[in-house]
Amino acid sequence: MRSIWRTLGPELGRDIGLVCLADCLVGASYGVLAVSSGFEIWVPMMLSLLVFAGAAQFLFIGMIAAGGNPIAAVVAGLLVNTRHVPFGFAVAEVLGDGVLRRMAGSHLMIDENVAFSLAQKDAERRRVAYWACGVGLFVCWNLGVVAGAFAGTAITDTDAFGLDAAFPAVLCALVLPSLKDRETRLAVLIGVVVALATTFFLPAGLPVLCAVVGVLVVLRKAKATETSEVAA
Repeated sequence: MRSIWRTLGPELGRDIGLVCLADCLVGASYGVLAVSSGFEIWVPMMLSLLVFAGAAQFLFIGMIAAGGNPIAAVVAGLLVNTRHVPFGFAVAEVLGDGVLRRMAGSHLMIDENVAFSLAQKDAERRRVAYWACGVGLFVCWNLGVVAGAFAGTAITDTDAFGLDAAFPAVLCALVLPSLKDRETRLAVLIGVVVALATTFFLPAGLPVLCAVVGVLVVLRKAKATETSEVAA
């Protein structure tokens, strides 16, 4: 533990600690929302241990609670987590060798520890930052979910505490940093319009899947532009 702290340094260790604390609070809100929405107390706990992907968990619980199809909720969660594919290539070296080590590292892979790892210039610091942040977040998130799940049995009105805003707030926090380039903003805009338009006649959950049309339109446009440039 002492060698890990020396490698991280006080500033990076403090930053990781603050992120862990924030995720613990978000995990608590997730547990409260899940249980108060009618799920058994073990459901958010099991999802947190086996899935460990906050946005996907919020999305799954939110869609099911709104009356959505479970299959559509699972597919939507998988779509949200497709960003982990490039993450895996980016941090492959910090996972180390061995099947079990790579499986554990992949399970702990989320936005925060990938960001902390890639921000380090030294290979050793990248490795330690990834594992320290990943393990810390896994422990803190699950503790928060357990506390929130038990609290959810006593809280009947999440709107009164503002906890209903946790789900959209988490998704917005994940999406906003990605809206830097014009193509991404266009894809999001098209997806939002499609999702809102189909909400009136499609079951809950399906409009979210239809929003993928925005990505397909932008990809098709980019391919057409590339073809025209090659032809010129």
